[in-house]
Amino acid sequence: MTNVEHGGRAGNAFVGAAQTTRARLGALRIGLWAIAAILAVRQVAAVLSTPKADRLTDLETWVGPNGVLHVKGSLYDSTRFTGTPFGGLVLKPLTRAAEQALGWGWTFGTLLLVVALGLIAARALPPPVSRRTSLLAAPVAISLLMLSLPVRNALYLGQTSIIPVLLVLLGCFTVRGERACGVLIGFAAALQPTVLLFAPLLWFTGRRRAAASTVTAFAALAGLAWAVMPHDSNTYWVHHLAGVGLGKDADDLANQSLHGALLRFGLSGPLEIGLFLALGAAVAFVGLRRAVRYARDGQLLLAVAMTGCVAVVVSPTSWQHQLLWVLLAVVGRVGRKTADRRVWPVAVLLVVTLPAKMLLPDMPALHPLRDNAALIAALAAATAVPFLSRTSEFYRAPIPTAYAAPVPTRWNRLPLLPFPGRVLTRPNLLLELLLIRVGYSAYQQVRLAATGGTNAGGRATAEHHGTQVLAIERFLRLDIEHWVNHAVVGVPFLRDFLDFYYESFHFGVPLTILGVLYVRRPADYRWARSALGFATLFALVGFWLYPLAPPRLMPGLGVIDTVHGVQDFSKPDYGTLTELTNQYAAMPSLHFGWSLWCGVVIVILAPRWWMKALGLLHPFFTVSAIVATGNHWVLDVAGGAAVVAAGFGVTCLLQGPRPRTLMEPVEAGANEPVPVAGRTPG
Repeated sequence: MTNVEHGGRAGNAFVGAAQTTRARLGALRIGLWAIAAILAVRQVAAVLSTPKADRLTDLETWVGPNGVLHVKGSLYDSTRFTGTPFGGLVLKPLTRAAEQALGWGWTFGTLLLVVALGLIAARALPPPVSRRTSLLAAPVAISLLMLSLPVRNALYLGQTSIIPVLLVLLGCFTVRGERACGVLIGFAAALQPTVLLFAPLLWFTGRRRAAASTVTAFAALAGLAWAVMPHDSNTYWVHHLAGVGLGKDADDLANQSLHGALLRFGLSGPLEIGLFLALGAAVAFVGLRRAVRYARDGQLLLAVAMTGCVAVVVSPTSWQHQLLWVLLAVVGRVGRKTADRRVWPVAVLLVVTLPAKMLLPDMPALHPLRDNAALIAALAAATAVPFLSRTSEFYRAPIPTAYAAPVPTRWNRLPLLPFPGRVLTRPNLLLELLLIRVGYSAYQQVRLAATGGTNAGGRATAEHHGTQVLAIERFLRLDIEHWVNHAVVGVPFLRDFLDFYYESFHFGVPLTILGVLYVRRPADYRWARSALGFATLFALVGFWLYPLAPPRLMPGLGVIDTVHGVQDFSKPDYGTLTELTNQYAAMPSLHFGWSLWCGVVIVILAPRWWMKALGLLHPFFTVSAIVATGNHWVLDVAGGAAVVAAGFGVTCLLQGPRPRTLMEPVEAGANEPVPVAGRTPG
């Protein structure tokens, strides 16, 4: 040690490494803040660029020239005002003189509230928090808030829903003194009555003065509003219990409360009210009990989020812009394995940032889940999700992920692309299903957006590109589509077989291969899934840049649509399939691309020669079907092969060669497989 200290070499190396780490951390922090700033500017620009008549519509119903705050008589006569009487009392000072500048001021004021909310949430993370996490948490939190539907709706509609959440966080994490804490939360409850549920949380966690101050402040402010506006208060609290029935119908999809869900299930009258009260009481009891336990465990932010989720569930009306509590629940840690830690955060982020129709397919059996996704997330956070205690051995040290042996990069001139660790363990199934569903939904949206949002929108461009492709094929003597199509039409059993193959195997075979690999070959599943994902991404770029009409949609070509029947070219949206997807996304052919991916995976991984031969039959039958049915050009097949090759190439570039280590389970009862050295797939 003495020699090292006097020599200084090891010490200098340590200092240099620390400085490098700080520099990288600083660069990452700057990048994250830049992303947060870009998202903020984008949201504000989206609001301010919207026509004046279409933006801040909720705010306009309050303070506009014909808004309810200018209406003589009750605030609730117009049925457009749904806030508390105290909320109306607070908004009364906003007069017509301020209306011209109110839109800009309200928008930028809401933006500042969001930033403050993100900063407070980042500082409230439960200990222990590393320095890296503390530095990066704030920009990440603000970015997530900017992306969330509640914040986007609050900015677009001009809502006040961020204020109660911010007041609660200020009271719990910022102000000193229990009385000040209670006053802030009581003020929030005067704006949103279900915030009173935080009083039991404060009481049972030892902050009884804060709980008493909460109830007192709420009663005082509600009493003040009652004294100033007795008729409005009687309407809100007596005739419309806590606002029930004001504004939109309670069974509207935007109402993500238990009451709204029961109404959507067809219940009504005393039965629905009794069931709502019983279930609400049970949720409040279980949720608050769990929140108290996690607050005593030192996870106060999680406890606050859980209490807010209880408020969402038991409130008679919980509109979409009031669901920020669900996003705050992302701070909870779930799962004993490292691979499972991402499931809960990803699920929450998907629910609060994407429309519900992107989460689940449009199938009647799934509509109850899709229509109540935010409610289910809030209910799960409040009562069911097994968040880890800080005393758990897995809280800070989850079961690590198994990796394949590292391999050196073969591209010495690309030092920035070393092969990262290649995971051998099986990924979480729920996370995979969520990502596959969202990815496919995005794929559908991009396909349709490539023609301006409608199939007819890009018809002229797509047909022009079709004539270009036909000219190239004629030059190369590859224009066989018309001949093959009419030859198959003349053989009924062959036509029926290829029609069936075209409609039935496109999704089934790739999903079956992914399922088998997920169960039997986890490491190969990750490799194959990544290649398929990259290939699909490259195909989307092709759909966007080069809309192309297939032969069956080319007027005058004479190709018969064997799947959908005779085409009426005056109605380009003809057929059931054309109502669902962009029919001008022909180049490259993902029908052939996905089938080629299946063939490559089977040939590489199948242990028997006859299995490999069967794997090659699928792309052969697929290319026969897509050409014979008139759904693709021959050059589309070449495009499909190109994107698949690019997908495998990028996967190898970013992840390295496919891990060749077989997996065998460890001793009985173990959850994680371990590599078996020296063995390779057959």
